[in-house]
Amino acid sequence: MSATGTADGRLPKNATVADHIVARLAEWGVHRYFGYPGDGINGMTSALQRAGDRVEFVQVRHEETAGFAASAHVKYGGGPLGCALVTSGPGAIHLLNGLYDAKLDHQPVVALVGNTALTAEGGGYYQEVDLLALYKDVASDFLAQLDDPSQVRHLVDRACRTALSRRTVTALVLPLDVQDEPAVPDPPYAHGYYHTSAVPSSTPTVPPEAELRRAAEVLRGGGKVAMLVGQGALGAEQEVRLIADRLGAGVAAALLGFTAVDHREPWVTGAIGLLGTRPSWQLMQECDRLLIVGSNMPYSEFYPPQGQARAVQIDLDGTRMGLRYPTEVNLTGDAGPTLRALLRELGDGPAPTAWRAAIADATSAWRRAQADLAGQPADPVNPQLLFHTLNDALPDDAMIAVDCGTATAWYARHLQVRPGMLASLSGTLLSMGGAMPYALAAKFAHPDRPVVALIGDGAMQMNGVNELITVAKNWRHWADPRFVVLVLNNRDLAFVSWEQRSTEGTPRYPASQDVPDVAYHRWAEVLGLDGELVDSPDQVAGLWRRALTADRPVVVNAMVDPAELMLPPHFTLDQARNTAAALLRGDTDRAGIVRRGIPATLTTYRPRRKNP
Repeated sequence: MSATGTADGRLPKNATVADHIVARLAEWGVHRYFGYPGDGINGMTSALQRAGDRVEFVQVRHEETAGFAASAHVKYGGGPLGCALVTSGPGAIHLLNGLYDAKLDHQPVVALVGNTALTAEGGGYYQEVDLLALYKDVASDFLAQLDDPSQVRHLVDRACRTALSRRTVTALVLPLDVQDEPAVPDPPYAHGYYHTSAVPSSTPTVPPEAELRRAAEVLRGGGKVAMLVGQGALGAEQEVRLIADRLGAGVAAALLGFTAVDHREPWVTGAIGLLGTRPSWQLMQECDRLLIVGSNMPYSEFYPPQGQARAVQIDLDGTRMGLRYPTEVNLTGDAGPTLRALLRELGDGPAPTAWRAAIADATSAWRRAQADLAGQPADPVNPQLLFHTLNDALPDDAMIAVDCGTATAWYARHLQVRPGMLASLSGTLLSMGGAMPYALAAKFAHPDRPVVALIGDGAMQMNGVNELITVAKNWRHWADPRFVVLVLNNRDLAFVSWEQRSTEGTPRYPASQDVPDVAYHRWAEVLGLDGELVDSPDQVAGLWRRALTADRPVVVNAMVDPAELMLPPHFTLDQARNTAAALLRGDTDRAGIVRRGIPATLTTYRPRRKNP
């Protein structure tokens, strides 16, 4: 197809509607489909086969993985749009969780879902589900069923344009019989037909000069400037650094924006929020100015107290401004060019060096404390030790996929990601089971780079053990075979156990929290991969060197202590009381918690030099 949408010869002779869909999606940059076959999409899979090496179909083990992977495909730079292709009924239902990950994290994804043939709709046919009703929330910005071949151009174009412009999920429902009808690449020039364009729309880039001047005036007057960067700052790493240097700011990062800054810098305080660092907490509690760049981090208690700091926000979407903190100036624009324009308005001037020195002091003390915690004994292995040693072993081009749970906490506190790395997770949906699909998507996007997946045993049992089959099926085709999976095997849904203790004051409930012990390393070996069992801290030395130089994917089954304490950066009195109540009521891990909790508390909350 050309930019105007006319046929360009790539459609095969006697092309079908499905062929036309594949060709039109290619005009929008869709060349990889994550999915699982079924008779509801037979026309589409046949079209993909006819397209040959122009497209790639990645068969995963479950449709939920397809949704996660389509979201992660964009996050790891695999292309402008993610695409999932699944069958009708059960396949479409399975897909939803992964699509909600994309919707909540604002990733452009087009979902293609098969449906009952038009001739059978309304008759209670096998697998017949009202997909337009089912998908009306997740694809609320654009959802349509393709009922006539002449609709292909404008439905595909609208689905792709809307997904890109609004950074969201769109969906097309494809009845089985329509997929095999003859293609109509050029609809009639007549009433009731459309002739649409496959050219993406431009996006707002730089706010008006008057607003930039207002923002500069607010920020210039600060002596203690804090910055919070999120995924909207990705790609603007240099601009973030320049603005931070000009303002003498400390920078905290939301987890989705982790790679927007170099975490080795003394003025980068690390993660923010419940799993964040104490320096990030202090940064927000003591600042007098706040610049939010591309973040919508929802924990309002981790922002400055209302009225303490004057604030400016930058976001591509004006509807997300001022939702977390009462900002004075809201700059709608792309982070990179907006920050460059703001830098020009700020001009030259002295940065508050005392504030940065205090930030560096607090950050350095925190990092030493985390190293101390990682080195303390546990039963049998301290999970923090695995992450702390991984930090030193990560290659410069590593891609990191993180699951939801205790793995997220140790990632946020121990891995100092640096320029050149890619890292992501299910940042807003916070869904377990996301890391393996993310790792797969990262590897298909960049088969020449190493990937490390950080997963708890609960998430591994959700879909990780199955998607290892996908790894085993594909790894020999990757230019770089390194695909390392760390499984934190503590036989406990540990994050939820800690939430029950600290928020409910109830002891750990084994019936809901116990996770079966699985020999994940043995399963890897059955699949022809490498496996390592780590059940002693002595085995951690050299682990990452072996795993990251192996000639095939490696699964590390790490037997870690379920009582390892996760203290938030601001441990409230209520949380302390609730946790103590849980222990007094007979928590099954109470001995380990007491043993691990006292040194963790003393180390984490050691006195620090008071900020100026």
